[in-house]
Amino acid sequence: MAELESLETAAEHERILREIESTDTACIGPTLRCGRAGLQGGKLGGCFSLSPPLSWNSIDDTSMDCSKIWQGCLCCFSKSFKYSHESKQKNQVTDTNRKLQNEGKELIIAMEELKQCRLQQRNISATVDKLTLCLPVLEMYSKLREQMKSKRHYPALKTLEHLEHTYLPQVSHYRFCKIMVDNIPKLREEIKEVSMSDLKDFLESIRKHSDKIGETAMKQAQQQRNLDNIVSQHPRISGGKKSKKDVCASSDLEVKTTSPMSEQDSGILDVEDEDEDEEVPGAQDLVDFSPVYRCLHIYSVLVSNSAHPMRLGLRLDSGLRKMLGFCFFHRCCWKEVHETLDGYRKYFNQIVGFFVVEDHILHTTQGLVNRAYIDELWEMALSKTIAALRTHSSYCSDPSLVLDLKNLIVLFADTLQGYGFPVNQLFDMLLEIQDQYSETLLKKWSGVFRNILDSDNYSPIPVTNEEVYKKIVGQFPFQDAELEKQPFPKKFPFSEFVPKVYNQIKEFIYACLKFSEDLHLSSTEVDDMIRKSTNLLLTRTLSNCLQNVIKRKNVGLTELVQIIINTTHLEKSCKFLEEFITNITNVLPETVHTTKLYGTTTFKDARHAAEEEIYTNLNQKIDQFLQLADYDWMAMEPGSKASDYLVDLIGFLRSTFAVFTHLPVSDLRQFDFFSGKVAQTACMSACKHLSTSLMQLLLEAEVRQLTLGALQQFNLDVEECERKKR
Repeated sequence: MAELESLETAAEHERILREIESTDTACIGPTLRCGRAGLQGGKLGGCFSLSPPLSWNSIDDTSMDCSKIWQGCLCCFSKSFKYSHESKQKNQVTDTNRKLQNEGKELIIAMEELKQCRLQQRNISATVDKLTLCLPVLEMYSKLREQMKSKRHYPALKTLEHLEHTYLPQVSHYRFCKIMVDNIPKLREEIKEVSMSDLKDFLESIRKHSDKIGETAMKQAQQQRNLDNIVSQHPRISGGKKSKKDVCASSDLEVKTTSPMSEQDSGILDVEDEDEDEEVPGAQDLVDFSPVYRCLHIYSVLVSNSAHPMRLGLRLDSGLRKMLGFCFFHRCCWKEVHETLDGYRKYFNQIVGFFVVEDHILHTTQGLVNRAYIDELWEMALSKTIAALRTHSSYCSDPSLVLDLKNLIVLFADTLQGYGFPVNQLFDMLLEIQDQYSETLLKKWSGVFRNILDSDNYSPIPVTNEEVYKKIVGQFPFQDAELEKQPFPKKFPFSEFVPKVYNQIKEFIYACLKFSEDLHLSSTEVDDMIRKSTNLLLTRTLSNCLQNVIKRKNVGLTELVQIIINTTHLEKSCKFLEEFITNITNVLPETVHTTKLYGTTTFKDARHAAEEEIYTNLNQKIDQFLQLADYDWMAMEPGSKASDYLVDLIGFLRSTFAVFTHLPVSDLRQFDFFSGKVAQTACMSACKHLSTSLMQLLLEAEVRQLTLGALQQFNLDVEECERKKR
């Protein structure tokens, strides 16, 4: 067993030695190979010369000792090998490191560059992330500035709100954001001021163009009134009649791009003048109300975002209402009105334009104006308008201008009534102006009558043919069967002023009727107004004109006779004037409280004045002849004939009374009272006046004595008078 173990040990030693020999170590391998060769040749002395000779047993012991020693050597060898290997590795590592360092310098540079690149990439990524948050803020701020620059104030305010509440909180730690936050109140104030400035510009534009707006609204009202008249005249054509308010509402102004987001400039839209046949655009279609809406919405947003919404709302209410109301109204409406139709028209157009704008704002906004405020403005405007019209119309002396003014006032009232404003006071004022209109008519017709009477020849109208005869009969209601039977040429009993005066009276009635149109008066009221005005025309104007003609110094007896004939025919025509008024007013004369015409009295008074003037003229002529009397109160013998002055006087009276007796047959037949009553009265008056005057000649104070011859001559003159009278 021991041998077997020794063999195994020897074999193990052999394997170890082969491994050691096979190593690359320079000193261990040869040494071991030399020792092995010595042992195999019995030459261990070379290797172990110090060892004594040994027996095989001792060799075995020695071998075992050597094995132990060898184990120690092997450990030393292992350590040496390890250290040698490590030393070799260190050198290799050092060389490798040196080579690596030399070779890795470029790599290190590249790695540094890569490191910097990665750092930059990281910074860029972080920057992109931050910019992703900041860019929308900057874009919104740029958009805000652009909107403010382009005067898009309401969108700018919405952008500002979005910027403040959505974008800035995400990047609030940046300094530029803090600057933006600090600027937000300033931007709001700037938007408020700019929008208010735009509103002021809008109001200024409305002030300048209010007459155009009012003109358009009044044209619409005129068209509607014409349509109503057509419908009233042809009721079967239309199935129903719209009220003025409905029509105004149907044409109520839909303003293009006037939403709060509208970006159009304020002012009046350019509209060319339309032909009368074309449809008139709506008054509000001429106005761009977007500045009002923008300002209202801007203030609404500011109120909702304000820390003191009530106080800001009160400022909005007082500021804008005052600006849209009293200030604007005083500036545009109460200017001096000149006494021209264009001046009155512009005056009304401005007022209508103002209230059309106010009414539209009232119905298209909430909180800006209210009905009580509009009513307050209208009451103020109405009182001032009525006062201005009373003042300026009182200076108007042209009835045509007064009538046009009345039509303008009616159109003005109808237009504003269509927008819901009460206008009863205007119609009451028109009744006052009607009295003034009647006075201007009376003044005008006074001139007309004077011209007719001055230009008349006071001779019967000659008629040469049937056409002229029918024309005159058509102008004046005259019927005479015997005159119609007479052959041409023939004469009417009256002069030309009879049909002219009659027609002018009818024209006066028409003029009065024109003023009563569209005043919403009943037929009885219209009839009463016309009759009263016509009575004034007859009893005052025409009567004065006739009296002036009768009292003229150069009027002759023939003219006075013709005036009596003319006034008699005009007196008979009064019943036809009654019928004429009844036909145009549809009020029967028998109606209670119907005023009667006083034309009969007027013409009777004129005829009596003419008769008195005849008597007076005859007496004056007698006095003129008597002034030629030259009696010699101391004559001893009378003359053989009557005095020359008396013969001439009797000849004058004879020719004068021949005028009364040589009238046309129709005149004598129609005026028997004249050839009887007037002629007889004139003759009696002349004789009485002559008798009295002759008696005065005898009783004059200068005649202190007279002779019988003088009395006989005077008696001859008296007898001549008696003989001619018979």
